Amino acid sequence: MIFDNDDDSIYVGPPVDGEMIRQAQEALGVRLPASYLGLLRVQNGGILRNRCFPTAFPTSWASGHMCVDVILGIGGAWGIDLVSSRLIAEWEYPEIGVVLGITPSAGPDTIMFDYSECGTQSDPSVSYVDEDRVPRRIADSFTEFLNGFVSCREYGEEAD
Repeated sequence: MIFDNDDDSIYVGPPVDGEMIRQAQEALGVRLPASYLGLLRVQNGGILRNRCFPTAFPTSWASGHMCVDVILGIGGAWGIDLVSSRLIAEWEYPEIGVVLGITPSAGPDTIMFDYSECGTQSDPSVSYVDEDRVPRRIADSFTEFLNGFVSCREYGEEAD
């Protein structure tokens, strides 16, 4: 399982059903990837077990990787349908799509579903947005993104 076993986390939303998905997609104005929705049917967001993601470029976190603490779900207090547009406005992220997760810095950088090349009704790539607000693609799909996480111990960091 990609998530830590903390079902009581404030980031774990209510059980997902078809109506929640419809409402979230309508609120966001995009079609969410089937692989993302499949994950949310197992657990609706939460804290990640392995939190480091290798990058081919330096980030504000490290020279060759980034860290993501949380993948956001839908619905609930921390659902992307509620917080994404607020975070984009508050942190002046580029208007490329939907904020997908929370990094340890909780604002200066983030990860987003990037619909800028595919349109709002196709499967987006995943981009990292650093303090410079330039989106950098880190995965061609949500599945590739999920499969890219590694233990932060690989980078000499104490814990994930």
